[in-house]
Amino acid sequence: MDRHEEAFLEMLAAEKGAARNTLAAYAADLADLRGALTCPPVQADREALRSYMRGLSGTVAARTAARRLSCVRGFYRFLAREGIRPDDPSHLLDRPRLPQRLPRNLSEAEIQALLAAARAHAPPAGLVAHAALELLYATGLRVSELIALRRADLAHTPQMLVVRGKGGKERMVLVSQSAHQAVAAMLTDAPVSRFVFAGRDPRAAMTRQGLALLLKQVALEAGLDPARVSPHVLRHSFASHMLARGADLRSLQMLLGHADIATTEIYTHVLADRLAEVVALHHPLAKASG
Repeated sequence: MDRHEEAFLEMLAAEKGAARNTLAAYAADLADLRGALTCPPVQADREALRSYMRGLSGTVAARTAARRLSCVRGFYRFLAREGIRPDDPSHLLDRPRLPQRLPRNLSEAEIQALLAAARAHAPPAGLVAHAALELLYATGLRVSELIALRRADLAHTPQMLVVRGKGGKERMVLVSQSAHQAVAAMLTDAPVSRFVFAGRDPRAAMTRQGLALLLKQVALEAGLDPARVSPHVLRHSFASHMLARGADLRSLQMLLGHADIATTEIYTHVLADRLAEVVALHHPLAKASG
């Protein structure tokens, strides 16, 4: 890795608050670009970058290619902004076509089965599973946001949480009474830690892997396929169920912490039946034909 790449990654961490996983992925993407070019990346022209992106087609998944393009664009914007080169050769690169992928979600009955299984699971693991499930489903938190929660974040009001999302942006989320009670029950006998969900070493937060494994154990006890249960699926379920029960996209965007409402719009698949009913009830021609 050359000094320009290092400076770019340092900027992402310092100015954008990029997560460790994002920095690792971008470092790997820059290494892939460096290996594919016949010149140092800082000297690459538009045609060289186009050739690189064409070479990704059919060799990596479309989403991987899209992330690499995002990395390339960010890197060359950074070089131009810092005056390291006079232009941005990535400006007109074509974005890979991504297949539309509808989010998976659980039914409301399956969520209730999960919660019941967590309540029946032996403590302390059962208390942790119950609190995590309640919070994930009540708030739509990302798993990274959940495990980063600190006890100080609970100090404002019982009904609200301060959440640090992507890019270090803070937002307030509403917490249901049942979620608040589940967290309080978990913390009653939990080891002293600054984290709400502490790891085996209370000085550190619980790991993603540890939480995912616990939720899959509870899924088995609930009679569900553990492959269908994860923190991300709980987030999707929250969003889908909220829309199905009448929430609007703008409110959901704020609750999920999406910077762009286009990201929230992937959940509109759950609205098809409700929208058809609205048209049947309210469209003048539908009324006339009825």
